[in-house]
Amino acid sequence: MEVSNHARKRKAIDAGPNSPPSYRASDGYEPTNAVDLSLLEELEKSSHHQVEAVDLKTLKKLVLSFERRLRDNIAARLKYVENPEKFADSEVDLHDELQKLKILAGAPELYPELVASNTVPSIVNLLSHENADIANDVVQLLQDLTDEDALEDNDEPARVLVDALVENNVLELLVQNMNRLSEGDPDEAAAIYATLTVIENLVEVKPAVAEMVCERTKLLRWLVLKIKVRDFEGIKQYASEILAILLQNSTANQKRLGQMNGVDAVLEGVAMYKSKDPKTPDEEEMLENLFDVLCCLLMPLENKERFVNAEGVELMIIIMKQKKYAYGSAIRALDFAMTNYPPACERFVDVMGLKTAFAAFMAGILRGSRRDRLLSKFVENEYEKIDRLMELYIRYSDRVRSEAERLDQLELDDLELDEDEKYNRKLESGLYSLQLVAVILGHIWCSEHSGMRARIELLLKQQKLSKDDVKEILQEYHDNLGDVEGAEEKERGQARIQLFISAM
Repeated sequence: MEVSNHARKRKAIDAGPNSPPSYRASDGYEPTNAVDLSLLEELEKSSHHQVEAVDLKTLKKLVLSFERRLRDNIAARLKYVENPEKFADSEVDLHDELQKLKILAGAPELYPELVASNTVPSIVNLLSHENADIANDVVQLLQDLTDEDALEDNDEPARVLVDALVENNVLELLVQNMNRLSEGDPDEAAAIYATLTVIENLVEVKPAVAEMVCERTKLLRWLVLKIKVRDFEGIKQYASEILAILLQNSTANQKRLGQMNGVDAVLEGVAMYKSKDPKTPDEEEMLENLFDVLCCLLMPLENKERFVNAEGVELMIIIMKQKKYAYGSAIRALDFAMTNYPPACERFVDVMGLKTAFAAFMAGILRGSRRDRLLSKFVENEYEKIDRLMELYIRYSDRVRSEAERLDQLELDDLELDEDEKYNRKLESGLYSLQLVAVILGHIWCSEHSGMRARIELLLKQQKLSKDDVKEILQEYHDNLGDVEGAEEKERGQARIQLFISAM
């Protein structure tokens, strides 16, 4: 199962009241139309020239100047330990040098030379500088150097830089520095945001960083604390996204967070929206991130058990009953929880979940009274749920047929498509939903209930369809069933689908 894609980037956090003020008439500043365009042209040419001038010679000059200012600062701090005013100037100079290094983001092809100059350890170690402003300058520098726009089409230089950063303990020092920052200060809040961005960038270049940062630091615990905050805020939003990124492709991180009571923490976060909707698009995105995290957590078996024990099934049903913004996400979470885990399916039936969502798919094979209770839902009110199911079947069948006809036309126009691409196009048009409806019809048919069978045949006939059409959809699903859950699970799934085909 896929949770969702996390390639989204956040807009920058407002720097707050400490950012440079804008000029207003009330400040005594009078705007004028007498702009000297020649000055603007010269400035533009100068800026353009500076970007073009980044070469190996410029790199060496910047590195030497930075190392010199760093040595001066270290010496001044050692000499004037009791008199900060004496080394203040050296820190201003060091700050300026760090700002100058940002120009290297415009020449990522020089990153291997930067690493070879042995300057990376000096930069990274400044994350533990006693002056938090200097440490935060480094965070901003790393954010620029690892920005996805800067690294575009420079995969190998990017990997060289990221490897060097990781080898010099950048992960540990980033999180250590972040722990001393306060969200109440606008500048420090911006530094926290930048730190999370750097970690996201590092994972993008080197996916193994996702597990490294969780193994070596207390980042997971910090992120959990942020998503448990009741009020919505920017840091909480970004923390939820970083959690989803760290968990999406890492079973180790999923298990690690589960052991930290992560299931309870995420359920607590989504429970805030069981009877209310998010107020802004950013808050909506945060809620979606939290459900992405929950679905990732529900992949390992032990976390499914934690979910059931924490009454997660009941919470999802409550959210579904309220029919608020999180309705669809709650259904998705139940799907993950019940896949290959019969106890969750049983809990879903026992707490009357069928009444709320009769068509929710259960991964385990229901037996006895639970199976009977499920099937009885399709008989109620003169088979109204079968009628609704067939409406969905016809809707998605029409969409898929239209897409298939379009693809056939493309081939007539000499645009060749291989079978995999054609299948994926049909999936995007609704084939997967059609297959799931067909699976439900297969379950119903296997019940051997004459009334339900007759209803299905009647509705198919009204649309000039037959059981063979359903069997064709099931056969295609059978033939393309993946082995993400393992070869054994694939065989079981195919056997079940073949049973439906044979019964029909």
